[in-house]
Amino acid sequence: MSIPFVAGIVGWGTNWVAIKMLFFPIEPFGKPPYLGWQGILPSKAEKMGAITADTTLSKLGTTREVFDAMEPDIIAAHLVETIYPRIDDYIEWIMMEENPEVWELLPGMIKSLLISMVRNKLPEIIKNMMNEIGENINHVLNLKHTVILQLQKEKRIVNRIFLECGSKEFAFIIKSGFYFGFLFGLIQMLVWYFYPAWWILPFFGILVGFATNWIALRIIFQPLNPKKIGPFILHGLFLKRQSEVADIWCEIVTEEIITIRNIINDMLTGPHSEYTQRIIRKHIRSVVDEAVGITKPLIQFTVGVKEFMNIKETATEKAIFATTTAFDDPVFNKDRAKVVKAMIQNRMEALSSEEFQYLLRPAFQEDELKLVILGAVLGFGAGIAQLFFIFGGIGT
Repeated sequence: MSIPFVAGIVGWGTNWVAIKMLFFPIEPFGKPPYLGWQGILPSKAEKMGAITADTTLSKLGTTREVFDAMEPDIIAAHLVETIYPRIDDYIEWIMMEENPEVWELLPGMIKSLLISMVRNKLPEIIKNMMNEIGENINHVLNLKHTVILQLQKEKRIVNRIFLECGSKEFAFIIKSGFYFGFLFGLIQMLVWYFYPAWWILPFFGILVGFATNWIALRIIFQPLNPKKIGPFILHGLFLKRQSEVADIWCEIVTEEIITIRNIINDMLTGPHSEYTQRIIRKHIRSVVDEAVGITKPLIQFTVGVKEFMNIKETATEKAIFATTTAFDDPVFNKDRAKVVKAMIQNRMEALSSEEFQYLLRPAFQEDELKLVILGAVLGFGAGIAQLFFIFGGIGT
């Protein structure tokens, strides 16, 4: 009579361990894959990012649509609002770094004039710069790179996406292990009663560990579309919750991955950063030239033409730094995230079941065999333990 209950515990335990090993540890322990372990998902953060970008984000909006949803005019206004009160400090920072002796010698009236002119030109320059970036967004931003980079840096996000989106499904996998294991245990009990060979318990342990994981994974994603069988409607458990999961997924992605801060960072430091910096350099040089205005000959005479060009280059570097730090504001990031979330959530809810399954399916698909084999190995160990501790060993 103990056999069905032990089989149920084996089914529950193997599923629980398999789920934990899917996510933890986040960082490698020992020397994976043979002399250590790292959670399957964290170990494939880069690949999961590529899959997320290719199979899901590509269907939810183009790079241009995502950028437009963030409303470049509001981004420009925030940038102006952040930099405006610090104009004096920024200009002094640039001049003191490039040519402190000359800055100290410049009359106060010229300094004030320079600062005033930059202050007046700033809103227009930033607006023009954002418009040009928007027009060339596919040349300055690689959304796939943004996603992959962020998931590589923050592997916990990979876990959070799957744990929160699939919380009910993972709970089902663990609980179902007991029920399926118990059913297999009833068969095992009958076989053992009539034919108590020592290998029966380890063999059924393998079967229970393998089958409970395999069945649970199938029920989560299949059938893809609702099927009515008598009074019952069968539909993959995960797919039933499309609207609920879309809300959770979009919130995490827009607050942790596709944020305005991460997008700006990718523009400034990513694979297309040279293009972005060229745009910034063009507009910064123009604002320096326009701000200097009638004082340009005097300043060039004072510092030299070469040094004046160096000042413009330094101004570009500081502008890039100021742009990056301006988007560290969590409130502004959260506000923009809401707008992007609304856009992609509507589209996600409209995905077909076949398209929607790829939110979680890739996490299992590639390593599905590894999970069910792990269940079989653990089940084998439990069968051996049952044989020795409950039935007294091989000689029984």
